[in-house]
Amino acid sequence: MTQVLRDRSNVWIFATGAAAVTLGVLLHLPMFWMGRMDHFRLSGMAMDSGMLAGMGLIVAGIAMACYGMLPKNVAEQIHASRHISVAAPEDAALSPAHFRLMFVLVIALVIDVMKPASLGFVMPGLTAEYGVAKATGALVPFAALTGTVIGSILWGMAADVYGRKASILLSAMMFVGTSICGAMPSLAWNVVMCFLMGAAAGGMLPVTYALLAETMPSRHRGWALVLVGGLGASGGYFAASGFSAWLEPVWSWRILWLLNLPTGLFLLLLATQIPESAKYLLARGRRAEAQAVMRQFGTESHGHGSEEEDVDFTPVHAAENASVGGLWSHGMVGTTLALSLLALGWGFINFGVLLWLPADLVANGVSLAGASGLIAKSALIAVPTVVLVALLYSRWSTKFSLIVVALVAAVGLLGIIAIKADVAISPVILLAALIVGTNALLAIILPYAAESYPLHIRGRATGWIAACTKAGGLAAQALGIAALVPPLGVAATMAVVPMLIGAALTLRYCRETRGIDLRQVDAVHA
Repeated sequence: MTQVLRDRSNVWIFATGAAAVTLGVLLHLPMFWMGRMDHFRLSGMAMDSGMLAGMGLIVAGIAMACYGMLPKNVAEQIHASRHISVAAPEDAALSPAHFRLMFVLVIALVIDVMKPASLGFVMPGLTAEYGVAKATGALVPFAALTGTVIGSILWGMAADVYGRKASILLSAMMFVGTSICGAMPSLAWNVVMCFLMGAAAGGMLPVTYALLAETMPSRHRGWALVLVGGLGASGGYFAASGFSAWLEPVWSWRILWLLNLPTGLFLLLLATQIPESAKYLLARGRRAEAQAVMRQFGTESHGHGSEEEDVDFTPVHAAENASVGGLWSHGMVGTTLALSLLALGWGFINFGVLLWLPADLVANGVSLAGASGLIAKSALIAVPTVVLVALLYSRWSTKFSLIVVALVAAVGLLGIIAIKADVAISPVILLAALIVGTNALLAIILPYAAESYPLHIRGRATGWIAACTKAGGLAAQALGIAALVPPLGVAATMAVVPMLIGAALTLRYCRETRGIDLRQVDAVHA
């Protein structure tokens, strides 16, 4: 953490901001506890002075954290980042630092994925407590997913300029602050806080994959990216369903939001074990620190015109005007369109089909605890398949692994259609197949994006694809707000279309990236 903040000597400012956010959240807990005699129903209660003071502390604390992390010379950062390339050599050996980073990022992704995955388990209790129709209640996931779309794009851009670690720290800080969503007495406040929670969650995925892509050796990068992403996705969904089955019957739906406090603080603690990107350190002129990070991970650096003796710089050509438009340039438009469609399809499945699934089960006579337990079992079955997906991605083909998992997800959707048509299929096996497909797709699509785009737009490219995964969910929730939620079988049919078109475009336009040195990607798109 001190490496991120050393250039401004603001370690204490950041720590003070973290303490202020934590205290602000704690001031909301008495309100939550007051509702214990009525199963923690807070609807209609007035916000007390402690809650109002806590909200002020959270806003001030996040502002202090931003001040402690963000650099002064933004223009110089942007210019420098276009002339620096960092990539692990093909034959670098894995070190304890690589495995430690993978472990930390898996936990980070579990925490990140758990938040939006909890929406499906929150909605039945939330709509019942506030006494609103499903269309009105859909404003909550709609706000959360809007936040993730905006957060994915903005955090992806910020990670290209401010550094990977700083972005993760600030995202974790916002996680902590948004836990007060569990103590909000009105639906309107829940909508606002869930938007901010989504903005925090949206930043973790693109930053994580960009950081891993720049630190893992080329021959190990594929399986490492997919394994981390797959375990994070499966673990996040399992954590959401598991915590719902375990805690929600006792502490109500609100506990799933209040869990942001301990998990966010734990993520802040873990972030101290995440190294800063060498690219960021070089752009800041902190060459000694960059050299130490590169030695730790066996990384080489390339840049323009340096006379430093301890870093071996050679010229690398990069685009002078890197922008979001680079995603739609002549050489990248086919790839971007294919990945965007797959991401949109995934979002409709994850934040539409799977979000409506618990309510559909409850409506068909299954208890909420039983529905949560059923989905938790299915998610647990899906976890071991992550290893198989990682092997396929790294040993067989990155491109065709992406196509295969997209088709598996489509098969899972067809299984839902069959169930709704009264075909006798085990629901556990069905849900396991669906979760396997969706988790594997998420595990592959963002690593593949990180490997497919040049370094100067890698963060924003993965941010764009991550945003598309949430935009598909926005479309699903817009149907909910308009009271046009289709039957589950119809929703599954709607989700199949972008998946199949995206798979076809991937076959036509996307390239094989297995084992490729990321500097080759930079050279192709220079």
